[in-house]
Amino acid sequence: MVAGVETMVGLRRMTPQDLVAAQALSSEQKWAHRVEDWDMMLSVGFGYVAEDDGEVVGTAMAWRFGGDAAAIGMVIVAPKVQGRGIGRQLMEVMLADLGDRTVRLNATDVGLPLYRKLGFVEYGAIVQHQGAAFSVPMADLIPDERVRPLGSKDMDTLRSLTLRASGMNRDALLDALVVGTPGIVLTRDHDPVGFSLFRRFGRGYVVGPTIAPDIGGAKALISHWLGSNSGIFCRIDVPEESGLAPWLDSLGLPCVGRVIRMVRGPMPPVDPTATVFTLTTQALG
Repeated sequence: MVAGVETMVGLRRMTPQDLVAAQALSSEQKWAHRVEDWDMMLSVGFGYVAEDDGEVVGTAMAWRFGGDAAAIGMVIVAPKVQGRGIGRQLMEVMLADLGDRTVRLNATDVGLPLYRKLGFVEYGAIVQHQGAAFSVPMADLIPDERVRPLGSKDMDTLRSLTLRASGMNRDALLDALVVGTPGIVLTRDHDPVGFSLFRRFGRGYVVGPTIAPDIGGAKALISHWLGSNSGIFCRIDVPEESGLAPWLDSLGLPCVGRVIRMVRGPMPPVDPTATVFTLTTQALG
């Protein structure tokens, strides 16, 4: 093969039959995703695989959030075929499918140059914390503040809070996430102002998404999960600007990674009284 020449591979839509091969690719990258995690992501979005001589050597997934926003994630190219332009092929076909939507993604250092060439710009970072907390004090609640279990009548509230915090319609994703998943709601003066989910993921559990009006509310929600699941391995992905990183470090969940937040297109407006403090996953945002 001539150095520097990009060679085409076959691209096609991802199917459930590709998930074992896709999980093998993510495992090769030291990502903790299980086949079940891939399956959940595919159930609420779509993907492409790159094939070379019948072998899956690359993946990319996307999720549409309403008519004007989307996210891309799980962009992986097997090390043995890197340098052949496969990542660009996957991104170009994905962006063509998404049209003129605003698209967000979280980029590793390896992916940054490609995403910049495709028109993405940086707007922050996500830090990944993980570990097993063994002694987490319950957060001090302010007067008339309460954390209660999520109820079946709370879904409209979750959808509204998520739209306000993200500027995107993520109803379909929320509907999928809450099935069989424990959730809690933060109330102030009996009004719901935040929520958090605790989901099986990777090596253990993920705390997210978590949406709250301020860092105090976020800590009340997160500490509920960590305090009631002492010694269980948990992962928490938080925006760097959230202010949660030092607190998580002190609880025994050190920072183990950092990715760059990028967007192509105008950022959707958000409500400052509702903030995303922990992500669903790095891919899904």
